[in-house]
Amino acid sequence: MEIKIQSLETIHEAAQQFIDNISDRKVFAFYGKMGVGKTTFTKAICETLGVKDVITSPTFAIVNEYTDAHQQPIYHFDFYRIKRLEEVYDMGYEDYFYSGNLCLLEWPELIEDILPENAVKVTIEELPDGTRVIKSMF
Repeated sequence: MEIKIQSLETIHEAAQQFIDNISDRKVFAFYGKMGVGKTTFTKAICETLGVKDVITSPTFAIVNEYTDAHQQPIYHFDFYRIKRLEEVYDMGYEDYFYSGNLCLLEWPELIEDILPENAVKVTIEELPDGTRVIKSMF
């Protein structure tokens, strides 16, 4: 699947298109260069799902927990500052990844060895005109 985001004005439409294709999948690994929009797209997904909390990158906390419109948790991870895989073990990653709740992971390349087999790889690329392209292996 490929979704194009021409501007920030259309990001929620793109997020809805992404959500419409989630089905029963729960773990999504977002790959892309620094500044390409991983956090911005994750925020749009959460907002589209009805999250009312302030949505920020969990760069220092590693994980933020939000509640969607159906009172279900959404876990938003940012592994950018992970230096050792043991840090992820210590935080109890399995409780999140295998909870059956939506998990949105930024910088998953730093924890490849422990990603669930069923994690959906999502890449975000920026085209020369500024358009973002979301590609996923649904």
